[in-house]
Amino acid sequence: MPGSRKKAEMEDRWYTAPVRVAELLSEELGYLHLHVLSGASHLDNRITHPRVQKPGLAFAGYYAYIKPGRVQIIGESETEYLRTLDEDERSARLDTITGLPVPVFVITKGLDPLPGFLELCRQREVPVLSSTELSSTVIKGISYFLEDHLVPSTTLHGVLLEIYGLGVLLIGESGVGKSESALDLITRGHSLVADDRVTVKRYPTGELVGFCEGTLRHHMELRGLGIVNVQDLFGLAAVRERTTVDLVIELEHWQSGRQYERLGLDETLY
Repeated sequence: MPGSRKKAEMEDRWYTAPVRVAELLSEELGYLHLHVLSGASHLDNRITHPRVQKPGLAFAGYYAYIKPGRVQIIGESETEYLRTLDEDERSARLDTITGLPVPVFVITKGLDPLPGFLELCRQREVPVLSSTELSSTVIKGISYFLEDHLVPSTTLHGVLLEIYGLGVLLIGESGVGKSESALDLITRGHSLVADDRVTVKRYPTGELVGFCEGTLRHHMELRGLGIVNVQDLFGLAAVRERTTVDLVIELEHWQSGRQYERLGLDETLY
């Protein structure tokens, strides 16, 4: 069926891109005051899992649940436990955990790294970050950031609007009038989210959230006018940063002789 074929095509477009360690140093996480202690040349290491981990059990000698691709948080409890070990035992534990597939260690509360830890991380090409914030604050902030960035996403050609609080995605072939229709809706008090290139993320709850990436945010391209800044023309209320995708409308050129089902009950495209 056409609807099933369209749905299968959409499934093929979803992708999940890993997060580079360097992205943890972005302005979005500026409130965590993260900075590099070691391994600045290895900030391209990839984080592939949204859940962060505290390696307390690993420092106690149980390494089975250190998962690849997770951020490892070292707080006060882990640090103080390691200080209770004799130097040889502590060095052995640190040597083992730094040899595991860990993309980055984050030391919280402004604690000083244990002797030899930074050198082991340099040898294993694992960066070490530090934050003055409490472990709970760092875990919450990084987890929220990764959960938002490590969900499947796709890019669609269309226009995304918010109409009476409902996220509406207009799709269709080029020149069918998507941007012109959107502009008319904006003049009637509705809001633009993205024009031409719409990025959509799919969260575990099934919710779809669309937004515009890069310099095209708040801009539209109109035939005969070029690129216009919607916020400058219509004010702040005429734009939104993101919205859920609740309804998809496909525009097409009228075809004489074709039977159109007015209620849209024949097939579900998305």
